[in-house]
Amino acid sequence: MALALVPWESGHARQTSAIDSLPASPLAIGSGLASPAGGSPRAREAALDALAQQCHACRRCSLALGRQRVVLSRGNPQARLMLIGEAPGAQEDELGQPFVGRSGQLLDQLLAAAGLDSHQDAYIANAVKCRPPGNRKPTTLELAACRPWLQQQIALVQPQVLVLVGATALQAVLGLKGPISQLRGQWQSLAGRACMPIFHPAYLLRNGSIEPGRPRDLTRADLVAVREHLLASS
Repeated sequence: MALALVPWESGHARQTSAIDSLPASPLAIGSGLASPAGGSPRAREAALDALAQQCHACRRCSLALGRQRVVLSRGNPQARLMLIGEAPGAQEDELGQPFVGRSGQLLDQLLAAAGLDSHQDAYIANAVKCRPPGNRKPTTLELAACRPWLQQQIALVQPQVLVLVGATALQAVLGLKGPISQLRGQWQSLAGRACMPIFHPAYLLRNGSIEPGRPRDLTRADLVAVREHLLASS
């Protein structure tokens, strides 16, 4: 689907990378990501609806005991861009959609600043679908329990680019551990898909400077690189 792109002007140098020449990163979610359920939007949405019903019945880990809602996704399932975060927070658990609190508002603003509409140009999900108590980081077992749901989402949506929002999403999807400050902005690969790690907006809320070279500015530049990659391959 074509991007509903917002005009963008920037003083940043364009970020370029030889994505296709990168070796495939170690998979944390398996490699069976190639076959969506039918080629039509209607078939895809029906398959995602069926997946949602299965997720709502999930009891694979103890997070099911304390959740209000299973938080599956928001955005456009026909988009070529998919963002994957960590886990729902309190507002997400209440409303049943990912990234709807302060972090989500900032994420939407950063996408818009890069010329991307979070409703039309992106499909947004989390590595874990239920809120961990106290908004703590998901455990390895919880990430593993939710991994099949995320794997199926990627298979059904078939995004061209994955944006991995924060260190936990990076670990969950690519199996990469390390400071996100060192890994953000570097193109990775998952089963032929380009992946861009970025700072989590919760971190950016704690580091609010908009000066050049600071985390918010770097995140906008990373998202601009994502937009330019999508434009170049459209």
